Amino acid sequence: MTDESPKEEILVNVTPSEVRAALLENGVLQEIYIERADRRGLTSNIYKGRVSRVLPGMQAAFIDIGLERTAFLHASDIAAPPAEGGNGEASNIRDLVREGDSIVVQVVKDPLGNKGARLSTYISLPSRHVVLLPYSSVVGVSARIEDDEERERLRGMVEALLHEHELECGAIVRTVAEGSTADVIAADLRYTLKLWGVVQERCSRAAVKTLVHEDLSLPLRVLRDLATTEVETILVDSEADYNLMQDFTTTYLPDIEPMLEHYKRRRPIFDLHGIEDEIRKSLDRSISLKSGGYLIFDQTEAMTTVDVNTGAYVGHRNLEETIYRTNLEAAVAIARQLRLRNLGGIIILDFIDMEEEDHRKNVLQVLENSLARDHARHQISPVSPLGLVEMTRKRTRESLQHILGEDCPGCSGRGFVMTAETVCFEVFREIIRQSRQFEFEEALVLAQQDVIELLLDEQARSLAELEEQTGKSIRLQTESLYLPDQFDVVLM
Repeated sequence: MTDESPKEEILVNVTPSEVRAALLENGVLQEIYIERADRRGLTSNIYKGRVSRVLPGMQAAFIDIGLERTAFLHASDIAAPPAEGGNGEASNIRDLVREGDSIVVQVVKDPLGNKGARLSTYISLPSRHVVLLPYSSVVGVSARIEDDEERERLRGMVEALLHEHELECGAIVRTVAEGSTADVIAADLRYTLKLWGVVQERCSRAAVKTLVHEDLSLPLRVLRDLATTEVETILVDSEADYNLMQDFTTTYLPDIEPMLEHYKRRRPIFDLHGIEDEIRKSLDRSISLKSGGYLIFDQTEAMTTVDVNTGAYVGHRNLEETIYRTNLEAAVAIARQLRLRNLGGIIILDFIDMEEEDHRKNVLQVLENSLARDHARHQISPVSPLGLVEMTRKRTRESLQHILGEDCPGCSGRGFVMTAETVCFEVFREIIRQSRQFEFEEALVLAQQDVIELLLDEQARSLAELEEQTGKSIRLQTESLYLPDQFDVVLM
């Protein structure tokens, strides 16, 4: 990994019901954000909810915040305001909340699959340079600011500002604050404190199960969260959204305003750099490597697994060197795909087994370096005794696959369908079953063309034997709209 930072570019594509934002590094798509009008993300939204159920065995509570499914609040995510002398810790959930209580909560994870949203009462209000923590006294600095002197300067600056204004709260200094002056940080703190006052006032008046503060829309979040000093241009293909973003930068982020451009060319903005093709490829199970190797991604509810294979790659003089080179290339590709697909939770990487310890360490280092610019927090464990690399990546929103896709109606999410031969045997069993229960003279088999052709060809003899065994005539009919393993037996 070189010291030179890659050139970043952000493209924002707006259609009436969907907004997409793409983050590119040196012209290569790294992250994609999608927000649909009827399915906006809930992360960072603040609600006034009601405790619907307390579960001491799980040290958690279910909170009704007005959504389809109740949300989940763990005891470790419950804070007490500093003014009350609390530290947010208690040995029993029943000491913290009771059924029927009203409670102010913030969404930290969107609903995923059949799970409701994950909540916290540790409210955080982000601005461009800092994140205000009203119920904390901790001042932290982004881990991506690596210079120790700069970290201490920023931490001391924020602590001094909080002390100067006699504020009993904490803050996190964001990566983009590196090199910022005290005036810039102070302006951000004033903004977040004013916002917190508005939120508190709304909470005091709001009914339970209502939204009291909604996070910014995707185009404005892009400006706040992604537009670092390394971003050279932000292209927006909607004039209305460009004007909205320009007003926002003029008011809050004047240093970003020169980056912003209205994209007016006839060519669709996401055709630049082949972004549409990259999105489609990111939904594939298999990803090819330039060397001839390939990766297999399997995403389940419990975890995601990634399998590395050499494929046709035989480019080096010995097997160990071939495996090592494939794993190095795979580590870079995996890091990019994790960001692009927005895969989170537990991730198991099955690199090809390497004999040399130095090779294993180098592959892990390349993986870590390739994830250094990832906006999601991650943790990588050493190679396990089974040769696997276990890692976690923070998941706050749905993966790209869950946003853009759904389970296949043909296989119901299994990932496969029965072969035509298997369906033929099921047809035979069904006819025998029906012949023993009902009186009929003829059975009409409706199935997909491949199944019918197999019954007329390789299984013709078995079909004739079945007619003789049951004493019933069997007629076949192709149904073009049937799925590969779908069939019906109609008694005549």
